[in-house]
Amino acid sequence: MECIYRIPFTFIQCPNVKLKKPLWIRTPSNNIVLLVLLVSYFLVGAGVIYDIIVEPPSVGSTTDEHGRHKPVAFLPWRINGQYIMEGLAGSFMFTLGGLGFILLDQTNKPNMPGLNRIVMILSSVIFILIAYFTTKMFIRIKMPSYLS
Repeated sequence: MECIYRIPFTFIQCPNVKLKKPLWIRTPSNNIVLLVLLVSYFLVGAGVIYDIIVEPPSVGSTTDEHGRHKPVAFLPWRINGQYIMEGLAGSFMFTLGGLGFILLDQTNKPNMPGLNRIVMILSSVIFILIAYFTTKMFIRIKMPSYLS
């Protein structure tokens, strides 16, 4: 493969160009990178691209036995379809669980005080459990006979 790549450079001489990074470009801080990753994770998990292409309603409605319309946040029996609020709620729970795991990872710092470590462990476990059970509840609403 190297021989194939070498053939064009026997005829072409590469220019001696020295490129410098502009002075106004700086490496972003770790917090900014984490924020951008979390926001992009939230938006992709919420199905923003699906929402832009398909343009579903934000919430749906169903008619009860008395003829009244009730708002519905989850589109039942459709795994590949969603309302906008359904995607946002699910993505928020996934992001909350991810934040729980990030906090749990931060408790391994050796110079962290004991009380802070306990508070971070408790809050991360609470975040993870809330995200897990709420997502499980969302699946039961979405597909009622799936987890029974």
